[in-house]
Amino acid sequence: MSIVLNEEKPVILPWQDPLQAKVPEIRNGCMSAVYYGQRRSGDFYDFVHAAADRVLFGLFDVAGDLQQARTIVVALQQKFRGSGARLFTGEDVNEAERLVLLWIELNKIVMSAAGGVHSCPAFLGCYNDEIGVLAYVNAGHTPGLVRESGRMRELAATALPLGLFSHSVPDSSVVALVPGNAFLVVSKGITDAKHRDEEYGLGRVRDYLFEAQFETAHETCVGLLSRVQQFMCTAPTHNDVTALSVVRTA
Repeated sequence: MSIVLNEEKPVILPWQDPLQAKVPEIRNGCMSAVYYGQRRSGDFYDFVHAAADRVLFGLFDVAGDLQQARTIVVALQQKFRGSGARLFTGEDVNEAERLVLLWIELNKIVMSAAGGVHSCPAFLGCYNDEIGVLAYVNAGHTPGLVRESGRMRELAATALPLGLFSHSVPDSSVVALVPGNAFLVVSKGITDAKHRDEEYGLGRVRDYLFEAQFETAHETCVGLLSRVQQFMCTAPTHNDVTALSVVRTA
């Protein structure tokens, strides 16, 4: 099957904002994404329910404050939704290969919307609910975490951030989720959260996910944001603070 990579220049109206993401329901588990407070910079998440058992998701960190990043965020979301539906709909789909193609399209749209180089770390995932497999591209983002039976797995970077090099070649990987496993990825605002001079860090996120054992993805996200607020002893309004989770229950 031939895939055509679109390279059109995005047309964004000056007052246009990104659309609100809707978290899809899945049959053998649950997904959730939770954002704390009001958006301050270019962090956003989105979902595409591309097929009955296939959900595409992304957590993005566009450099700059909200005003600077708005045009890029809108163009990126439009491309993510349009190309996501096109690339991941159908029966004969290799999710890992299609994520690489999606990264290439998103990389081009970030550079086009920005008019040049503009860093955007991102975590792109496609979860196949029928077989419990998560394919992903970690484009220079905070590592994703998977809680397995008795251990934690870290999903480190497989590609450079979006928007830096026009001809960079990404890589993808896959991880299986069995009943009871949980996946969690967080924005840099969580790992960079500080109390005095101490950062919350990825280690505390790992410890939280290992200990929490919540039954739903929403509880997993909300519980972490609550932990961050307790650690900071104040509301975490220093940056965009976001958590996205997948929990397999059956």
